[in-house]
Amino acid sequence: MPSASVSAQPHTARVAVCGPASWNHLIVLDRLPEPVPHMQFALGDQHTLGGTSAGKVLHLADLGVDVALHALIGEDEEGEQVARTLATGNVPLQAYDSQRTERHANLMTHAGERVSLYLSTPSSPTASDLDRIETALDRSEIAVVDLSEMGAALVERRQAGAVGTPIWTDLHDYDGASAFHEPFLRAADVVFMNDDGTDDPWALMQSCLDRGPRLAVCTLGAQGAIALSAAGERSEVPAVPVEVVDTNGAGDAFFAGFLAASLAGVDLTGCLAAGARQATVALVSEHLHPVIASAAPAR
Repeated sequence: MPSASVSAQPHTARVAVCGPASWNHLIVLDRLPEPVPHMQFALGDQHTLGGTSAGKVLHLADLGVDVALHALIGEDEEGEQVARTLATGNVPLQAYDSQRTERHANLMTHAGERVSLYLSTPSSPTASDLDRIETALDRSEIAVVDLSEMGAALVERRQAGAVGTPIWTDLHDYDGASAFHEPFLRAADVVFMNDDGTDDPWALMQSCLDRGPRLAVCTLGAQGAIALSAAGERSEVPAVPVEVVDTNGAGDAFFAGFLAASLAGVDLTGCLAAGARQATVALVSEHLHPVIASAAPAR
């Protein structure tokens, strides 16, 4: 396994996060490419850490939360980069064998538009890996299970009757109908999403709550964020004004800020406000979190 910062023994953390950590090539364009043959010049590019779970753990660690990441990582150069970069953020990594490390090429604009090209994906987790991850999640106070093949296998076990730690999950651009998202939604205690897939985020959140979660949270980009509880409590906050450098990881930073505040006993509006504040940490950096800038390869 990648040697830089991988825990020798599984780390029993207050928050256990399971899901993607990748090594990405970000390419900034003035506009996303049209679907016709043409030439286009990049405004800039860099290689850096990616993955929704990697973003969450970096921001949770920044907020002082005892957290560990469980991810499929290959014995390759990209896996070493992922492990080394997470070590810069003081994140314990429990890596599980994969034939390759996940890699993306992301075509992006300064307006926040993005097309993600998956260059490689992890191999499937073994039953032994799933047993180990499930044990680690159950020893935590909160289990964050992100969208992935590994996450899908874990929530399938929960739906089959396994009892464990409350699951928080991030549905991203869920549209209310995606079959892939459904098991995550039904297994979760708390769900997050953005409004990219809906014209009515309040109705979308209510439809999520109707399937079992106790709380739904939706980010609205520059318009802020809203939340709805199963008991009918509504809350909303504006976005925190900031000079945006890069939108990558802002949703994961928001999730981390909300979760850290919730662990501290803050009320719903306060948790939304904490999420909005933490999102700015990602928005002002060209990386998932500014702490990893020193680990980025020279261009």
